[in-house]
Amino acid sequence: MNNKGQALVEYVLIIALISVITISLVNYFGGYLKDSITKSSCSLVGQVYEKGAKPGEGKCIDPE
Repeated sequence: MNNKGQALVEYVLIIALISVITISLVNYFGGYLKDSITKSSCSLVGQVYEKGAKPGEGKCIDPE
């Protein structure tokens, strides 16, 4: 019996499932990730982080 084709299909299905889960998580948490990166970059350039109305809308502003 040749099970190589069946195993390949199973691996492809597992990879597809992991990809869908990963994309869903990035879409769900993407704004929060963007905000955390923006906060870090603000401190590196000497600016202050200003929170946006929604996750992912934060920005760096010059300190007053």
